[in-house]
Amino acid sequence: MAKCNIGNKIRVLRFHAGEMTQQELADKTGVSRQTIVAIEQGKYSPTLELAFRIARAFGTPIGDVFYYIEDENAH
Repeated sequence: MAKCNIGNKIRVLRFHAGEMTQQELADKTGVSRQTIVAIEQGKYSPTLELAFRIARAFGTPIGDVFYYIEDENAH
């Protein structure tokens, strides 16, 4: 089975949302700033519920925030 990963565009979306801080996003989604940092850096994949809350905070569809990456080297 191929290794999968969830990428995101949170940093870009924060910039386009008036340079929203990680803390502001955390407050809007009900998690800690450290959780937002870990998700943004790809160290942690959010739950589906949190992914939807993040997308809602930006007023955008979830597919515009998160995307699927498949490891091409895994077979």
